[in-house]
Amino acid sequence: MVTGPAGVGKTSLAVHWAYTYAGDFPGGILYADLHATEPDGTGPQPAGVLHDFLQALGIPEERLPADTRAAEHLYRSLLTGRRVLVLLDNARDAAQVRPLLPGTPGSTVLVTSRNRLEGLAVTDCARLLLLERLAPPDGVRVLSTVIGDVRVAAEPVAAAHLSALCDGLPLALRLAAARLAARPRLSLRAMADDLVDEHRRLSLLANEDLGVEATLRLSVQQLPPAGALLFRQLALHVGSELDAGAAAALTGLPPAEARAALDELATAHLVEEWTGDRYLMHDLTRLYARSAVARADTAGLHRLLVHYLAAAQAAAAAAEPGSQPCCTLPPGVTPPVAPPVFADRADAMAWYVTERANLTSAVAAAADAGHPELAWRIAVELWPLVVRQVHDGWEPALERALAAATALDDPDAESRLCSLLGWVLTENGRHTAALEHLCRAPDLAVRAGDPRGQVIALINWAAALEHVGDLPGAGTRREMAARMAHTLDHPHTESLSLYHLAAHCLTVGRPDEAVAHCRQGLALAPEEQSDERRALLLDTCGKALQALGRDSEARRCFAESAALAGPPLPAEGPATGQGSLPVGGGGTPGGKLRIVAG
Repeated sequence: MVTGPAGVGKTSLAVHWAYTYAGDFPGGILYADLHATEPDGTGPQPAGVLHDFLQALGIPEERLPADTRAAEHLYRSLLTGRRVLVLLDNARDAAQVRPLLPGTPGSTVLVTSRNRLEGLAVTDCARLLLLERLAPPDGVRVLSTVIGDVRVAAEPVAAAHLSALCDGLPLALRLAAARLAARPRLSLRAMADDLVDEHRRLSLLANEDLGVEATLRLSVQQLPPAGALLFRQLALHVGSELDAGAAAALTGLPPAEARAALDELATAHLVEEWTGDRYLMHDLTRLYARSAVARADTAGLHRLLVHYLAAAQAAAAAAEPGSQPCCTLPPGVTPPVAPPVFADRADAMAWYVTERANLTSAVAAAADAGHPELAWRIAVELWPLVVRQVHDGWEPALERALAAATALDDPDAESRLCSLLGWVLTENGRHTAALEHLCRAPDLAVRAGDPRGQVIALINWAAALEHVGDLPGAGTRREMAARMAHTLDHPHTESLSLYHLAAHCLTVGRPDEAVAHCRQGLALAPEEQSDERRALLLDTCGKALQALGRDSEARRCFAESAALAGPPLPAEGPATGQGSLPVGGGGTPGGKLRIVAG
């Protein structure tokens, strides 16, 4: 049973194998194209194929049984004791295949199908062979077979790019190669540049009535209703991977039905089962889905964006249990039926990493679709991952979110985005740009009536000032932040402000004050503090004690810090509160503070 996506070469492989090993089948080869890709089941039925096979086996037309069951019995009796290869191409389902199976050992049946036909493995002992897409080097070899080694060797980089753009599908590769063969002056680089244009790629990968788009269309036509609905809605998806939660949001189906629809697409090889419960849609399939976007229910995009926002809110709460939510759902927005649940911080952070591409794309999609109230909220809920991967190119998504917040004239949203973006810019050495945003954030938080957000904005501003050498200005703002945080009755925010104030005191040569601030921070609701926060406070306290010559006390702090932190960690920059966002790394102006074993 050879199965795989449309255009991967199932028929070519089967026919090639049949010719190669024809000598092993002295009883002959019986071939039938079952035309599973014909719309509305108009392909040949098993009864018609049986009559053709019986005639090929020597039964004259006048002796062909009229009854299908009788034809099956005659067919199997004729194959008894013979060694025949039965090649059944393009099967739709197991019901098409079973009447054509021999009844005794000796013969071999080779089936190809775009569907997995797992029932044949269950009841008929079929062995399934998944024919996968070609790796890029093998795709280059396909190009060479059509246009020659010399031409490919002259442009190896462009050849590899072409192979990738064709998604590893032999059909697409041969169509691209045929276009090059017919145009000997067309460079591989120019062909690749043409295929980069997503609006033209499918039309370029076509030749008369043969093409990737035509083969995908036939696969889609065979889908059950739920699978067909989901495929239409995939045109609205913001990325190339999704899970059952995203599928449910796109379609409006209950999660169990959405999962079943995903399985229908996987069975037809229109999506690929990926890691865990995730499914991958390859580029050419995604482009075909988007070419049919007019048939999608555009409300599905709004549901998808709300799904990602609600999921990110749940992840942030699990990743930083001592913090308060950065935002709520926009007024009038209905929460998802079944938002994800995260067991702990590790579970939440793993989700962030997995969904990172979808979440950042969702920010842009929300802004482009006229949902700025969702764009900025999704962006700020990314902060637990941002602070751990601060050098990972967050600026474009955050700048889009800030533009959305500014368009809303929402000081709360602007304050949060200015604080978060400013901190990211600071950590990436773009201090002038960072200060342009950070100097605005405290006043915006005041306008929004958000004192916790004002505390966080002041801490972030101070971090940027330290980086440009303005230690007095940084100290003033950190002291102000600590005084304000003390009045808020929010230990998470106060301990954060004390950590940064202690780190500043250590930097400017006031270790005794640093020790006092660290101990004050450690005493604040320790049950609500993360191990990471306490480890950083202990580490800073240890360094301050070491500077005071109190080495034995310092060693105890370092040991306790190391026990809490495990492997070395980057300095904590974040906190949340009602308006709390990530803040700078603290420590010395020259770099991040790290936990060390004293």
